[in-house]
Amino acid sequence: MVSLVPLDPALPLPSAQPAELAQREQEYSAYVTVVQAGATVNFPHRDSVQHHVYSLSKAKKFELPLYNPGAAESFVFDVSGVVTLGCNIHDWMLAYVFVVPTPYFAKTDETGGGNISAPAGRYRLELWHPRLASTIKQEVTLADGPAVQQDFNVTLKPDRRIRRGPESKSSGYR
Repeated sequence: MVSLVPLDPALPLPSAQPAELAQREQEYSAYVTVVQAGATVNFPHRDSVQHHVYSLSKAKKFELPLYNPGAAESFVFDVSGVVTLGCNIHDWMLAYVFVVPTPYFAKTDETGGGNISAPAGRYRLELWHPRLASTIKQEVTLADGPAVQQDFNVTLKPDRRIRRGPESKSSGYR
């Protein structure tokens, strides 16, 4: 995830279009979701089993206990920061909502690339990944004219996520 936080005043309001983070096949539909502070995130339950979605994160604490298939809840994420989501029933279910104080952001693709369109001005560029030791921050100035490219080489910590076990014929738990 990369964002440009304006160092000059006057930020646009967050998008009226809510983000979505569904549960399906005992996984979250996105490992990382990025929203501007003040945005709504919908949590539709599109799975066939119950979940217990929760976050104990400073930026947003909430819980959807024994969340049934077909249910849908939504929350406003109004504090910037990382929100880590888990499921008390399925330990391997993990996702992040990264709440940024700016409308200028991009979720990077599998190669680490992303595009942001922002007006000329001074910004704090922030680069975040769940496996980075800390957020990378750098001041940048954008001028009117052709697109600017910024490259970063980062070292990611090992992926320590719990992996789902293979399907078993002896149990319905999966």
